[in-house]
Amino acid sequence: MNADAQKRAASARAVEFVRPGMRLGLGTGSTAKHFVELIGERVRSGLDIVAVPTSETTYADAKRCGIALTTLDETPELDLTVDGADEIGPDLCLIKGGGGALLREKIVAAASARMIVIADQSKMVDVLGRFPLPIEVVSFGLAATQRALEQAIGAVQRPGSLMLRRGKDGHVFVTDGGHWILDAVLDRIDDPAALAHAISGVPGVVEHGLFIGLANKAIFGGPDGVTIVERS
Repeated sequence: MNADAQKRAASARAVEFVRPGMRLGLGTGSTAKHFVELIGERVRSGLDIVAVPTSETTYADAKRCGIALTTLDETPELDLTVDGADEIGPDLCLIKGGGGALLREKIVAAASARMIVIADQSKMVDVLGRFPLPIEVVSFGLAATQRALEQAIGAVQRPGSLMLRRGKDGHVFVTDGGHWILDAVLDRIDDPAALAHAISGVPGVVEHGLFIGLANKAIFGGPDGVTIVERS
């Protein structure tokens, strides 16, 4: 199977954990898109669920698929969130935010009793950090925030470069919440919890892409089939 087929296989397995009456969080990204489409098929066959999308893109996909949608204001407690990840490390620590939806993704995941992360096998890593860590920031005082981030990161590990994310058109990438993203190129993250704490303490930071203690289960699609990993 190619990577896209592996993503769909993982998504199909995740669908098996969805029960009638569930309140679902719907993730963002290429793998989560497969899950949304497959849940939409089940909904059209009679599955009764309600869902909270984590981005405007997922909102549009879910609406097109006929999935009943709600908000966290209307439904503040969810049963399950299913989302993808850019990297999945030991004990299911994640890097997310390659698609720019990390803030809403983390809010929805934290509001859920369980989180299942779905991915192709290439996303499984021994050490996080090859994928740049997204850090969502406000635009005001960007240079000062970047300087403070460099100091905070350097206090807990080897520092790297911080790159302001830009879209394909060359303009600054703007999140659904109206913020900007600095991508931290770190190569490796030896202590995700310490780094998360350091970054969160910097004024101007809205959220970061380290998801620690949120995912309960990871479903990987690989060339030989699907593998499930549980958080210890």
